[in-house]
Amino acid sequence: MAVTVLLPGLLADQAGGRKEFELDAPTVGAALRALPVRDLLFDDGGVLRPIVNVYVDGEDVREQSGVDTALRG
Repeated sequence: MAVTVLLPGLLADQAGGRKEFELDAPTVGAALRALPVRDLLFDDGGVLRPIVNVYVDGEDVREQSGVDTALRG
């Protein structure tokens, strides 16, 4: 399912200036891992860094299922 991922300025700079990505991903984690800045988002163990804030439809995914939060297109 197609979703839109928006990056803040600092991450967009690291993604070649792109702020918006259209991706097919079933979960937050799958979408984030498809981004060119995935190494900045996840630590060496594959865990989302605590400093990274992720919102789906305005809701913090930490209050949902984290990176396993399902996405709707």
